[in-house]
Amino acid sequence: MANHDALPLVVLTEQFAKLPGIGMKSAARLAYHVMSMDDEEVEEFAQALLNAKKTVHYCKCCENLTDQELCPICDDPTRDTSVICVVENPKDITAFERTGEYKGLYHVLHGLISPLRGVMPDDLRIRSLLARVQAGGVEEVIMATNPTVEGDATAAYVAQLISPLGVKVTRLAFGLPVGGMLEYADEVTLYKALENRNEM
Repeated sequence: MANHDALPLVVLTEQFAKLPGIGMKSAARLAYHVMSMDDEEVEEFAQALLNAKKTVHYCKCCENLTDQELCPICDDPTRDTSVICVVENPKDITAFERTGEYKGLYHVLHGLISPLRGVMPDDLRIRSLLARVQAGGVEEVIMATNPTVEGDATAAYVAQLISPLGVKVTRLAFGLPVGGMLEYADEVTLYKALENRNEM
């Protein structure tokens, strides 16, 4: 930002710019918007940030974000517990739930294997997935990582660990564009990808 801006405004802009998808121009607009808000609105906004950070944690079963012991999906007795859909991050669950077609459970890895970025298998929530499968009752694990090099490598690695346990491992069909992100896919594309999944 230019030198004529007040230092607290510069700092606020820089903080907004740290958010994904927010450039410096957008960050500056957000910072100036905050300055136009009432004190009460600013306090509510700040409190919402703090509350979310303090109260939201990982579901003890699927590693999704929740403010309860179990997330609403794991806590839903109508879900099919024999199928687990493995995704990269919690945003992907939201994408699948929008289809209204998938009735199984999920497991969030919180990343993908990427040695170039220093992300190794032990950095992901793979152990807790294996524990769920070994506990019994799971008949199929759907690898729903993004169709990228890292996504494919992660899916292959997890499949190698699960297949010897006698559980079917499938991969989403490539109705999804290669290099695309699940959170941006439309409902029909995701449903078709689920419907046409292949065994690994």
